[in-house]
Amino acid sequence: MRVGRGVSSRACAALRALAPVAGAVALGACIVVGPTYQPPAVATPAEYREAGALWKTAKPSDVVKRASWWELYEDPQLSALASRVQSANQDVRQAEARVRQAQAIVRQAQAQRYPFVGGGGAANRSRVVNEGSGTSTTLELALDASWEPDLWGRVRRTIEAGEAQLQAQAADLESIRLAAIATLVQNYLALRVTDIQARLLDDTVSAFERFLQLTRNRYNAGVAAKADVIQAEAQLRSNQAQRVDLGVQRAQLEHSIAVLVGEPPAALTVPSATMIAVLPAIPAGIPSELLQRRPDIARAERNVAAANARIGVAQAALYPSLNLSAATGLRSATLANRLGAPNLFWALGAAASQVLFDAGEREAITDEARAAHEVEVAFYRRTVLAAFQEVEDQLATLRILEEEAKLQADAVTAARESVRLVENQYKAGTASFLAVITVQAIALSDQRTAVQILGRRLLASVQLVRALGGGWDGQLPVPQLGAQSPQLGAQSR
Repeated sequence: MRVGRGVSSRACAALRALAPVAGAVALGACIVVGPTYQPPAVATPAEYREAGALWKTAKPSDVVKRASWWELYEDPQLSALASRVQSANQDVRQAEARVRQAQAIVRQAQAQRYPFVGGGGAANRSRVVNEGSGTSTTLELALDASWEPDLWGRVRRTIEAGEAQLQAQAADLESIRLAAIATLVQNYLALRVTDIQARLLDDTVSAFERFLQLTRNRYNAGVAAKADVIQAEAQLRSNQAQRVDLGVQRAQLEHSIAVLVGEPPAALTVPSATMIAVLPAIPAGIPSELLQRRPDIARAERNVAAANARIGVAQAALYPSLNLSAATGLRSATLANRLGAPNLFWALGAAASQVLFDAGEREAITDEARAAHEVEVAFYRRTVLAAFQEVEDQLATLRILEEEAKLQADAVTAARESVRLVENQYKAGTASFLAVITVQAIALSDQRTAVQILGRRLLASVQLVRALGGGWDGQLPVPQLGAQSPQLGAQSR
């Protein structure tokens, strides 16, 4: 019992000796060096200049989940493909892995808050031969711990930087997911526009085949020249070649869609369809809301926060560090008495260190951290400005293309009427064959242009959704340009 009290009293004395150190640690733990984070200020306009009467201010009831914005195009096959992108796209999976990597880095930083505890044991058997003594055995069990108190907030700033970086990676995941789905929607809509172009050319080829037969009949009757037949056949073959050429673009779009959904190009087939997707109306909202919706802006802002925290990490290195250590164990020469109190040992210690001269290295590291923060601030502001530009660009594109679509629809109507009149005049012998093929070519060109404008409007709507960081409900009327079968040669019977 006396031995136990002796060991206890010595340990208590050591603990009392370290009490002032513990008090200093507790006091120092309240100090966190480095600047307090403030989000960078950016100037935001009150409204989008290109948002005319066509666009309305976004309201809470308008907002749909970012994860389902593609459903605004009301295409079940597109929705199914978009779901596959979220689960199988390799860029998305890579971003998900980076998020998990950032989570692990945060856990590593958080572990620095706590002491390191280790343990070990050893057994030695020895004998001095010349002395003729017997063999001796030594057994030892030891437990040691060390801890570096976070006197100046270095660990807290490291955790702060790691958490901000984790949030940046999470925002990057959303940005990559949005980009992947937007690319899928663009390619899918382009494929559907290609299908509409193909149907337009199929109907045109059929009309030209009928007109070629009419011209041959007129030639056989002696009322048309051989040149008219040759020109009609040349026009037919030219349009057949254009129809075949569309297969190249369609195949490439289909292959791209396959890769986006994580499939080999040969493993996916998108059946042809000529349904025109709904052109959604996307409320532009107000510019300040863009800062909260766009994941790339959120990522840039979180990178600023991480850089700000790293300034504190660098500044903490300018101050002294303290390390506390403790050890205890058992040592015995025989197995029988290895647990006896006389064989118990312990040790307590504290060590402080301070760099006295480093030729300005730590100051340079701090300056580097400050400069890195300024880099991230500038990148954040540039990202915000670029976001505003993207929204304005797509708003302007949609506004202008709407006007162009209306004019092109009038051009298509006029061209169809011109074809009807000139073909009737040709059959009556009052118009030349050159006039016929001229108006036919103009009508086909106008219809293909109308379909191309529709494709550009659909593409711009996707880019606007992406620029706004999500989607909204509502839709705009879509002129049925290129949706109807062309009327070229409709009177040719």
